[in-house]
Amino acid sequence: MPNFTLPEGFSSEDEYLRQLTYEGAKSRYPKVTVEIKERIELELGIIQDMGFAGYFLIVQDFVMAAKELKVSVGPGRGSAAGSIIAYCTFITNIDPIQYNLLFERFLNPERVSMPDIDIDFDDDGRAKVIDWVVNKYGKNRVAQIITFGTMAAKSSIRDVARVLKLPLQEADKLAKLVPEGPKVSLQQAFSEVKELADVKNGKDILAVKTLGFAETLEGCARHTGVHAAGVIIGKDDLREYLPLSTSKNSDLLVTQYADKHAEHVGMLKMDFLGLKTLSIINDTLELIENKYGDKIDINAIALDDAKTYELYQKGNTIGTFQFESEGMRNYLKELKPSNIEDLIAMNALYRPGPMQFIPTYISRKHGKEKTEYPHELLEGILKNTYGIMVYQEQIMQAAQIMADYSLGEADILRRIMGKKKPELLPPEEKKFIKRAVAKGIEEKLAKSIFETMAHFAGYGFNRSHSAAYSVLAYQTAYLKANYLPEYMAAVLQRNKNDIKKITSFMDECKRQGLKVLGPDVNESEYKFIVNQKGEIRFGLGAVKGVGKGAVESIVEARNENGPFKDIFDLTKRIALRAANKKCLESLAYAGAFDSFKGVYRSQYFYKETDAEVVFLDKAIRFGSKFQSVQQSEQIAMFGNDGFAVSNPEIPNCEPWSQLDMLSKEKEITGMYLSGHPLDNFKIEIDHFCNVTLNQMNEDLLKFKNRDITIAGIVTEAAHRTTKTGKPFGTFSIEDFTDTKRFVIFSEEYLKFRHFLKPKEFLFIKGRVELRYRSDDTYEFRINKIQLLSEVRNKLAQSITMLLSLKDLSDGFIEELTNLINGNVGQTRLNFKVGDQEEGNFVELHSNKFKVDLNNKFLESLDQIPGIEYKLN
Repeated sequence: MPNFTLPEGFSSEDEYLRQLTYEGAKSRYPKVTVEIKERIELELGIIQDMGFAGYFLIVQDFVMAAKELKVSVGPGRGSAAGSIIAYCTFITNIDPIQYNLLFERFLNPERVSMPDIDIDFDDDGRAKVIDWVVNKYGKNRVAQIITFGTMAAKSSIRDVARVLKLPLQEADKLAKLVPEGPKVSLQQAFSEVKELADVKNGKDILAVKTLGFAETLEGCARHTGVHAAGVIIGKDDLREYLPLSTSKNSDLLVTQYADKHAEHVGMLKMDFLGLKTLSIINDTLELIENKYGDKIDINAIALDDAKTYELYQKGNTIGTFQFESEGMRNYLKELKPSNIEDLIAMNALYRPGPMQFIPTYISRKHGKEKTEYPHELLEGILKNTYGIMVYQEQIMQAAQIMADYSLGEADILRRIMGKKKPELLPPEEKKFIKRAVAKGIEEKLAKSIFETMAHFAGYGFNRSHSAAYSVLAYQTAYLKANYLPEYMAAVLQRNKNDIKKITSFMDECKRQGLKVLGPDVNESEYKFIVNQKGEIRFGLGAVKGVGKGAVESIVEARNENGPFKDIFDLTKRIALRAANKKCLESLAYAGAFDSFKGVYRSQYFYKETDAEVVFLDKAIRFGSKFQSVQQSEQIAMFGNDGFAVSNPEIPNCEPWSQLDMLSKEKEITGMYLSGHPLDNFKIEIDHFCNVTLNQMNEDLLKFKNRDITIAGIVTEAAHRTTKTGKPFGTFSIEDFTDTKRFVIFSEEYLKFRHFLKPKEFLFIKGRVELRYRSDDTYEFRINKIQLLSEVRNKLAQSITMLLSLKDLSDGFIEELTNLINGNVGQTRLNFKVGDQEEGNFVELHSNKFKVDLNNKFLESLDQIPGIEYKLN
């Protein structure tokens, strides 16, 4: 570990850490009580005895440097949040006294091990902090840690096949026979997949050799990488202690030992983690300050904000930290959290294993189930979690209370229980029971409590980490609840390179009634922003081909002389070296010039003959010439009237179709902005499709042995032939949620091949069933394809309207009657009338009413409050 440079007047690291701690305690606490002093002295004593004062000082040094560099630091992470020294020296921002966190979960005086303080920094600032550390300690004393990627089952087959020149198609087939899963070995695959075992023992010599060599090489190091967060800081030049290398992706040295081996030779690893959530919070606070002038200290917000808990209670947490998954949102609606303790508990429980206790936690919170404690002495530590041992710290406290364990001993017991080491449990059980009996607890009850602790220890989670991350999660929920447009704009900005996520978050904006507008050179900035109307405006930096320099030039020109009047005004005023032709083309495709009235997108790319340049080129040349004349000596002598050439004529041509415009939009931004190609078929998709492509991609097995219907637009299609000469087709379709590729063979291909054309809108029926010659692999088999435009007329036999009794006024009935009479057609109309809240309806059938299911009719139905309908 490197030596910490002490300020003058201090003789030891322990002395300096003590002073920093007490100075910080005065700042952190209104009054430094006896309890706080005792906790500080306890921790300082342990840190001094274990020789880790220097470690704390180094971490405190670069954390404070980060804050001076305006880099956001997380409130805490892992068990270090349980240290009052870390809190008082501003390494963490979680008060261990307030949240009842245990230091011994972090450092155990009875089991000496290296401390591990992981620090979260915002994504933008992490590199600044590492650069500061390099400058402080020297380039040869700081290194990143190497990682080794190994050859997994599938990759070893493909790598060997490439060397042995096994045809790519055959290699791909062999690799795909290996079952999915992160730890599936070839030996396991041979035992589970008969077809793969047959190849290994077959007569195809090249395939046999491929599988044989692949099995031999499996698990060998294949390539190197760099640890995402780990940094080594050495006492002296690191070349004296371990081998180093350089990396093309990093200015830092890189160890040639992986993390555990580096620690074994005495190196200290510190984790500098980049956390996107901190960047989202920063962006939100900046938008709030720019719009309202309010400078919010996110670490000082109240943890009892009613709007924030209302957001949690509604499960309205998409886009927030830690609590946005569908399963978690469903539980939040049931739990209706009302305080930070509920959030800490849910954060700890929502993991494989402890999830089984969530229904009990919810029932006990709402008084539907009686809260029971293993022993009355444990009520104090289990009251907040309704008698359930949710946290590892509760196991430790239970051992302390019931059997007089020191917290150091209790941590060792917790580790034995949690890591399920049955051979170590009997002596611990005997020790626990003996001590509990000595305290006056019956032996049978003591044994029962020990078994309860052992059961929960297998699931218990680190409360320190859960508390720190729940506070951070609360901060994001607070911003979403109180500053929705600004928060969602920041979420979109920080996810702009992940098409699936940004599409999902744009859908969330729509659900919340927020408008997300496309890019506009007269309003957009580099990042997503919120305009004066509370609408989110797409960031110009999210458009492909548009660099930061170009955006800065556009925004600067706009700020200096007001909005751009037209494309010519734009090219005359911006720096055309930064905003070049490719950049302006991208902006035109993305709709960033749509605010220039009287010109539509196709006109920018129109050319009268094959030889002539497009109109946008003319506009760029015009602007370039204007700028050249402006800068000439003649203008300097005679004023600014020398350029009197009129603007080029705007061409007259047809606008692009909606589909063409949207396709170009998606090509340049990665998503549809002005709408979606399927917008005109939303009714068909809502009423006749039972699965989305996103659901199929996430978990196809959920639909096994089920008939499913999907719809989408064909984005690509190919017609091919197998080795045996049989035709087949491949095509990809896209719906509102995702994209998926399909393969269709045999009779189905011959029957439906005419549908496999790009830009075709299709409705597809099929079944998820076992693949041919496979025991456990399911696939979606298509058995019906038809045009989506024909679905409504062919499949809609009737329309059923759900009417609530409370809405049946004379005016309501008259409006509905007029609408029905104005849209007479061939589709039978049924009614269900009743109490919507109670769910009691009477169904009324009649052949008297028949309607035409045109878009205008259905849109009008949507606009009448109190009507729900279903096409059957």
